[in-house]
Amino acid sequence: MTTSQRSDPDTVQSAVDGREPFHFHVLATDHATKARLGLIQTPHGPVETPVFMPVGTRGTVKGVTPEMVRDTGARIILGNTYHLYLRPGHELIGRLGGLHRFMNWPGPILTDSGGFQIYSLGKLRKLTEEGYAFQSHIDGSSHVMTPERCINVQEALGSDIMMCLDECTSYPGDRSTIESSLDLTLRWARLCASVHRSHDRALFGISQGGVYPDLRKRGIEALGEIGFDGYALGGLSVGEPKELLYDTVSHAAPLLPPDKPRYLMGVGTPEDILECVAQGIDMFDCVMPTRNARNGMLFTNRGKLVIKNARYRDDGNPLDDQCGCYTCRNYSRAYLRHLFIAREILAIVLNTIHNITFYMNLMNGIREAVRGGYFDSFRKTFLESYRANNEEDAE
Repeated sequence: MTTSQRSDPDTVQSAVDGREPFHFHVLATDHATKARLGLIQTPHGPVETPVFMPVGTRGTVKGVTPEMVRDTGARIILGNTYHLYLRPGHELIGRLGGLHRFMNWPGPILTDSGGFQIYSLGKLRKLTEEGYAFQSHIDGSSHVMTPERCINVQEALGSDIMMCLDECTSYPGDRSTIESSLDLTLRWARLCASVHRSHDRALFGISQGGVYPDLRKRGIEALGEIGFDGYALGGLSVGEPKELLYDTVSHAAPLLPPDKPRYLMGVGTPEDILECVAQGIDMFDCVMPTRNARNGMLFTNRGKLVIKNARYRDDGNPLDDQCGCYTCRNYSRAYLRHLFIAREILAIVLNTIHNITFYMNLMNGIREAVRGGYFDSFRKTFLESYRANNEEDAE
């Protein structure tokens, strides 16, 4: 039986009362693993960790309203600086009261810096010491994103957690390229920290270094010397083997400051979340639950389910009899299959509600397991059930 180490009740109550605009407290730790239960206080409310953040890239979580997202149990979402900068523009959003008011989301928002999106533009972008020069994927117009502008844009958006601009690299990458990228990311991190003005909002540094342990260590130490409100592991889940992802997280996570949130960017299968929570990661994001919902791949406690499969044509059961979401309470697999095959918009709505709820339920289960001192057994039991009947492809 695992045990948990709990924090002082007065410290916990201080965080709940919101006496500090942004703060992080570790509430419990699991002694069988490195899993942690935490509480992030933000200007728009508290967030318990470990937490999964649904992705609302352009100011919306695709397919559902903010109220629907809230009803799934989500308390923090992610937006993207690159996309919102291009359309509708950060200045417009700022004039209309910031991103929270603009999209009618009352909870905390984390904005990614957009570095990965600009990196993905390929020949449409050019990297310099000053930042990224790039052409918009929308209309081909020319832009420059510097570390300073990246922070200015995010401050105009009013996000609760901002990310430093970083240079992303792909896998595999040779050591010299990865090291050069790391050094540039660190120089940009210093610039981001120097222009950060909204001190009631958090600024997170991003660790690069690929899968090289010594580069990760050097980068994390340098970020710690600059000093940030939280720290992210970037440059992972970009094609490296799963074992290498886990090894890198296992090496890097303990090097991050223990009193700050630890964010693993872009990693989000249920298996990945459980394995990386066990290594001490607090925050996750990924498009997987929403993108898969639009493609008819649904998550259940008994594995992934491909709703267009013929076996569900006459199936009157809910998607997941262990799920209490709006979709599972009201609709059968047969109806959801009909909607998807008929390409009805409602298929996307109902599928997305379910997939986000599945992720929220998983995170609730993880937090309760760490709180109760049985995370390791929870992880093993969940994975055994989840892997039992996975459907990888449609029939």
